[in-house]
Amino acid sequence: MIVEGAIGDAYGAGFEFADRAVIEAHNNLSGYIPHPVYASINQKYTDDTQMAVALVELILSGNDWNSLNIANAFVTSFKRDPREGYARRFYAFLTEIETGQDLLDKIISKSERNGAAMRAYPLGALHDIQQIKEWSRIQAEVTHQTQNAVVAAEAIALISHFFIYDLGTKEELLDFVRNHTGHNWAGSWKTEVETNAIQTVEAVLDIMISGKKLSQMLIDSVNLGGDVDTVASLVLAIGSASKGYENDLPQNLYDDLENDKFGRDYLIQLDQKWASFVQDQLNNRGAFPQT
Repeated sequence: MIVEGAIGDAYGAGFEFADRAVIEAHNNLSGYIPHPVYASINQKYTDDTQMAVALVELILSGNDWNSLNIANAFVTSFKRDPREGYARRFYAFLTEIETGQDLLDKIISKSERNGAAMRAYPLGALHDIQQIKEWSRIQAEVTHQTQNAVVAAEAIALISHFFIYDLGTKEELLDFVRNHTGHNWAGSWKTEVETNAIQTVEAVLDIMISGKKLSQMLIDSVNLGGDVDTVASLVLAIGSASKGYENDLPQNLYDDLENDKFGRDYLIQLDQKWASFVQDQLNNRGAFPQT
């Protein structure tokens, strides 16, 4: 789940807000491409995956799920492995602060962008829907204290939960998310995706409902244009955790994903720990295994 999310993130990063000609020429899964402006992130995952990893590590630690611990997890994850992909101002902000308390004290959190949603998919592993919603809200409000950002984070976690727990057919997904968020999602998105929380969820819903194979779902995510690394990361992370989609991603996307200290091998090991946690949740034991 985490590895596939990172692949979608890294693959999509090469096409993020790129010209349509770049997408048409290179969106064929033959390999990662350098972004026309940010070439240094080629083959590397971005903030989407780094922040999701921070949440996974916090859950596995068994520490309390509260704003300060979440903020500390975000800051620690960035400081140990500073990487491109964050919004410029937030990247600069993270370089200037030292602790999670600094983040909470100094951040301006009135954004409706998709930062809180992009990292929310691991919360779908929790077995209790009310806990999913509550934990999604808490983590969202660390950086995004707006209604749309919070409901989008809840929606992504619930989409993930729907597929992890095999709660119905793809055609039933939309009603499930509507019922549990109270938001009238359209479930359809065919145009460029901005860094907007609601648009991101609509794009993910559209691809999850219509998709069958991860390779085509990755291509479809990028073909939308705009903030495609976030859509691709969410689609692959969630889709890879479901029996309803064929994982036919080409091996080169696994092999060529970065493998520095917190790269592919680290994510594989984290995925293995996460799989044990997910199984515990599926068994309704609710145990929080220690790292």
